[in-house]
This record gives sequence, C-alpha cells and structure tokens, in this order.
Amino acid sequence: MNNVAVILAAGSGMRMKSEKNKLLLEVGGMTVIERCVKTFANTPQINEIIVVCRESDLDEFEVILGAYDLSYCFGGKTRQESVTNAVEVIDECDLIIVHDGARPLITVKEITETIEAAKLHGAAAVGVPVKDTIKVVDRNMKITETPDRSKLIAIRTPQIFAFNLYKEALSVANRNALDFTDDCALIENVGRDVYVVKGEYENIKITTPGDIPMAEAILKMRGELK
Repeated sequence: MNNVAVILAAGSGMRMKSEKNKLLLEVGGMTVIERCVKTFANTPQINEIIVVCRESDLDEFEVILGAYDLSYCFGGKTRQESVTNAVEVIDECDLIIVHDGARPLITVKEITETIEAAKLHGAAAVGVPVKDTIKVVDRNMKITETPDRSKLIAIRTPQIFAFNLYKEALSVANRNALDFTDDCALIENVGRDVYVVKGEYENIKITTPGDIPMAEAILKMRGELK
C-alpha cells in the first residue's frame, strides 16, 4: 500500500502567547514539529510525509527537518483549506493520514492500529473515552442537557481515510461552502461511517504554555526524557 501522512503545521502561537509558530517551540530539547515528524518517519506503513506549513516558516522548517525525507505545501486560512492544498499535491495513494503537528506525543502503535482500522473500514480516527461529565449549555450558559458519558469519545489525530473517499468528501464540502474543523465530519457529511481506535490520553495537543511542561512530564514517564 501507498500511505501518505499529512502533518498540519500552519497554525499560529496565539493561544501559546508565542511570537512564532508553536510547533517551533521545544519539548524536551526537540521542536514540537520534529518530534511529530520523527514518529511518522519511524512508522513502516507510512510511505510519504507532507508537512503543511506557513510560507514564513518554511526556511526554518527545512533546517529543522532537513534529515527527513518529506515535502512541503503551504497552508490555507482554515484547516480544511490546508488539507485541500495537501490533497492537490498528492498524485495517488491508498490511505491519507491527517495529523495535527501540535500532537508530538503520538506513538507508532497508535498510528499503526489506526491504519489497520482504516484499511478495514475506509475511515478511522484515534479517540479516547471522555473522563469528565459533559454539559450542553445555551447562550446564557444555562445547562440544557447532560449527554451519557459512556457514549462520548474525544476525537484526536491521526484521522485516516481511504484517499478516494476523502477526496470525494472534501470536494462535496468545498462545493457546498461547508467548512469542517474535523476531518471525520467531512466523511460523516457524505453518509459514511468512521470508526474509533482507542488511543492514549498522553496524545495531548500543544496549545497553551502549560502544555509544554505537561508534555515533558509525559516523556519522562515514558522514559524518553531524563
């Protein structure tokens, strides 16, 4: 099979309160983006890696990731635009693996298991059972509903799809001016099923300043950082 990983790295450091792309910050002596790319490069089922970045970050990315065999494309104004740009540079593949570059603690095991599920079902994503009780509120912050926690999953990445299915779903969304912040929703929008592979709670997203020491603590727990 020919499987292409698309790593989304075109975000900003707004919530991180950083002047530069948060993926260029270091976690345990290695940038967020390199930790992410390294794991995908070490996954045997991945044949190609495309990093989606901002044009202003390209030079720095090329220096940091110079040891890896990958290619680049530029991001758009939204996540969906960024993935569309990546899809347009892929000639053909079996599975497209979409991953947030801000999740550097993803493991080869999680990627591999999700690939296997996507091969079987056509669409699969990593997720974890929700630990907290979730409330639905109205615009006045009044609780209106309490969903059954046993049925709730927090979806993370990677999210993996049969490439032709993903292209079709992306085309439908773009043609109808629909903008999804989650790739699973693209597939759901065309009436196809997406299956969840239970992942690790440690697959956190680097979003705010407190996430850096948390990620380093996880690396220490795994024995990957002294």
